[in-house]
Amino acid sequence: MEDLDPLPLSALQHWAYCPRQCGLIHLEQAFDDNLHTLRGQAVHSTVDKPGVEVRAGLRVERALPLWSDALGLIGKADVVEFESDGTPYPVEYKHGSRNKAVDIAACDDVQLAAQALCLEEMTGGAVREGALYYATSKRRRVVPIDDTLRSQVLETAAAVRAMQATGILPMPTNDVRRCKGCSLRDRCQPETVARLREPAVHNALFDPEA
Repeated sequence: MEDLDPLPLSALQHWAYCPRQCGLIHLEQAFDDNLHTLRGQAVHSTVDKPGVEVRAGLRVERALPLWSDALGLIGKADVVEFESDGTPYPVEYKHGSRNKAVDIAACDDVQLAAQALCLEEMTGGAVREGALYYATSKRRRVVPIDDTLRSQVLETAAAVRAMQATGILPMPTNDVRRCKGCSLRDRCQPETVARLREPAVHNALFDPEA
């Protein structure tokens, strides 16, 4: 089997949210902060500190390094709760509320599922479930790690690798809901790029007789 260069778990979340965002971060190494990213950093300020504790019969590990040689993934889990029989239960921390739009929250599900697949390879046990903890609402959303989600992880990883192979920055999603909170909006210029791709504008710019 061909050895795969390690792909950051975060790249899968970025691609699932917006392929262009993923390209800006992982192809062009560009990243800017805004209120949303700073809030996210604040949420992770505690769980990003490695540590182990035992509570209510669970062994809880924070900032646990993760990898999958089979899938070529690498990263870390905010929190992994190990049950008494050793079964791992990943918990990913996010800022905001649990009441995210389903399609936008799906990018968090892909990241969590990728963590689960890494844990399965590392521990040799099945991970059937994990959770996303949203700091604003202080509530968890349980995520079943089902076959559909597992397939999405593989498809997303393949898409990111294809982007890296071509080196081509994806076009903007130009989705108002996604673009509004993106810290890379000024770099991305989704409205401008979308306008330039309109046939009339494109022809005016590139037709030498226009």
